[in-house]
Amino acid sequence: MNPSDTFAVFLSGVADCLDDHEVDSDALAGRLHLSRSHLDRLVAAASGETPARFRRRVLLERAAFRLLDTHTGILDVAVEAGYGSHEAFTRAFTRAYGLTPQAWRQAPTAVLLAAPSGVHFHPPAGLRMPARHHNEGSEASSMDLVSKMVEHHVWLLGELVTQAGAVDGRLLDRPVPAAGQVDDDPTVRSLLSRLIGQMDMWNRALALRDYDWEVERNESLAGMRDRLGEVGPAFLTHVRRAVAEGRLDDTFVHAQCSPPQVYTYGGLIAHVLTFAAYRRTVVVGALADAGVGDLNFGDPRDWVAEH
Repeated sequence: MNPSDTFAVFLSGVADCLDDHEVDSDALAGRLHLSRSHLDRLVAAASGETPARFRRRVLLERAAFRLLDTHTGILDVAVEAGYGSHEAFTRAFTRAYGLTPQAWRQAPTAVLLAAPSGVHFHPPAGLRMPARHHNEGSEASSMDLVSKMVEHHVWLLGELVTQAGAVDGRLLDRPVPAAGQVDDDPTVRSLLSRLIGQMDMWNRALALRDYDWEVERNESLAGMRDRLGEVGPAFLTHVRRAVAEGRLDDTFVHAQCSPPQVYTYGGLIAHVLTFAAYRRTVVVGALADAGVGDLNFGDPRDWVAEH
């Protein structure tokens, strides 16, 4: 196991046993089938802290988060952080934060302590690690998030089309409440078809081809699934290529507009995601009202973290 893999497993072990104060560095080393001294060297090389110091810092950061809750007693916070007395916790907290727990609670400063590794406690019970490129090990750029958001959109749209299949067909064509004048007389069917069509029309614009709006007229769910199977991957390919080549500011001509319009790739993606988020939310709400689906209103937060 290389040092980075060892550190990753070490982090997982720390996260799993934050509340088990019987688990010390020796126990963590045993889980990794390493000697205590070997684990100390590997973790110190990867994080700039020994395993014991790393765990104490994370527990103090968690204690600081707990202190922000005025209903939790300081002694309870101390015990949860692994300290046997109020006094021992106060000494450790004061060394780390420059104030006693009581004083810090009344005038809190930054919760996170300096850490060479950039790994910190993340409420409610996890660790937050700096993002990395999978291949290069450098800090991930905001461009990676652009691709992730579009990937999530395509995935979620597939889930919505599938869930719509469990709804009484009459409900698909029942008008749904929607704010503003984004769509005329929206229904679950028309919104799903428009969500797919939105990507399809941009695929065609980039290929200098016309979009046939008739395809969205009373489109069947089977037709939507087939069309999404082609449209989604094609749109993702355009996005990934623009992101990978750093061309989000490049322009292209939408010749099918009258008169022709000039757009950037970044503007195109932002346009799709903005209106897609609105339409998806309306669809998710309509399906939920019909007793179908549990997609947390299409929130991408957990999906992006998992992927």
